[in-house]
This record gives sequence, structure tokens and C-alpha cells, in this order.
Amino acid sequence: MKKPTLHIDGAVATIQLNNPEAANRLSIDDLASLQEHIDTINQNKTILVLMIKSTGKYFCSGFDIGSLDQSAQEKSLLFEEVVNAIEDCRPVTIASIQGGVYGGATDLALACDFRVGSEACEMVMPAAKLGIHFYKRGLERYVSRLGIDTAKKLLLTAEKIQFEEMKTIGFLTELVKPNELDDAVNTLTSQLTKMAPLALLGMKKHLNTIARGQLNLDALNQDIAQAQNSEDLQEGRSAWAEKRTPVFKGC
Repeated sequence: MKKPTLHIDGAVATIQLNNPEAANRLSIDDLASLQEHIDTINQNKTILVLMIKSTGKYFCSGFDIGSLDQSAQEKSLLFEEVVNAIEDCRPVTIASIQGGVYGGATDLALACDFRVGSEACEMVMPAAKLGIHFYKRGLERYVSRLGIDTAKKLLLTAEKIQFEEMKTIGFLTELVKPNELDDAVNTLTSQLTKMAPLALLGMKKHLNTIARGQLNLDALNQDIAQAQNSEDLQEGRSAWAEKRTPVFKGC
């Protein structure tokens, strides 16, 4: 079993899940690795986009309950902490979903800012069928991303849905043919990395807090002021007037 890996290429970081034989279930050790990778990414101010992808047929099948022993039951909370860290991480996040998304992995995907999926996708959240009560921010993500009626349908009936409905309900922000997935994700990544970092990352952060009903107005106004007084704003205006591609520095 190989742990999730991190690759950084300029402004783009890629976390890859590498346990296809187990449908990319996440063990306690996998979650610890993911948290370490997120910490590394957050400390690297040059990274603007984080892509999360998987190997094999399935994107992810959530938390591996079998990785717990009787002395470590509290570690099951680590899954929630890691998924929250993905939502809260500094860069804009893209889930590249090539196949099935099951259990807690549905929330991991919803924690990402964009979810690009192929026509091989399907999803199911079987928590109610297993007697599991979902955690606070997971419930919030389901409601804020998908709406209350859809959240109730998926969480309370444990119904499996296919790629067409995943796109219709907004779980997928983009749906493509399987052989077009990499190109679609790379196109989106390229588009995002051309944006002004202060505006891009500031708006990502505050949009997520707005979705949770936790907007910090002082922090928002501070980030707006920083962007308004930045060199990047002047560069953006000059590039627009001169009909050229801006060169942003994040300051």
C-alpha cells in the first residue's frame, strides 16, 4: 500500500492517492500523510492551485475503518480534520474525479473548489445505512454545495447516483469524456494560475466562509484593501489597457 504523494511544479501542487487495489480508501496513515502535504502546500506561497487525483478505477472510497485499532478510536476524527483542511487550504483546489466516489470521499470532493469528473463517475453516501451520523462541516458542505433537498436525498436515502445526475445537482462542476479528463483539469489549472493571486486566493477563502455563514467582515475588508493597494492591480490595469497578458507577483 503506497501513501498519497505530493508533487509540486511551480504554482501547481498535485496530491495523488495511490491505493487502487482498495479503491483508494484512506487509512489513518494516509490521512496523516495528506495533512502533512497540506501543511507543506500552505507554507509555500508560490502555489496557487492544488489538484487532487487518484490512480485506478475509483477516485476514493472514504475512510478505512479497518485501519483503526481499539486503542485509537479517537483517530477516526482525523478524517473530518483532513477534509476541513482541504477546504481551508490556501490554494484553489480541483478534484480530478475519474471514477467512483464513495462515503466520506464525497465530502472530500465537495471540500474542493472545483470537481471535474468523467463519465465513469458514480457516487453514494451510505452513512445512514451504516448507522453513521455525519459530522458538522460535512453536513454544511452538502447543504451549501448541493442544496437542502438534494442533501437530504443523498444523506438520508443512501441512494447511488451516476455521472449525469452528479452534474445536474452540482456535485460535478464540469463533466467530460474519460479521455478528456486530464486536458480539462489542465485547462482549468492553467486558467486559474493566470489570475492575480491576492484576488484569487482571497475570494476563494471568503466564498467558503460565506457558504458556512461564518464570514469575517474585518478579514474580508482587509483582503479587499490589500488587493486594491497592490502592485498586481496596477499591473492588471496596465495589461488590460495594453492588450497583453499580465504578469502578477502576488503583491
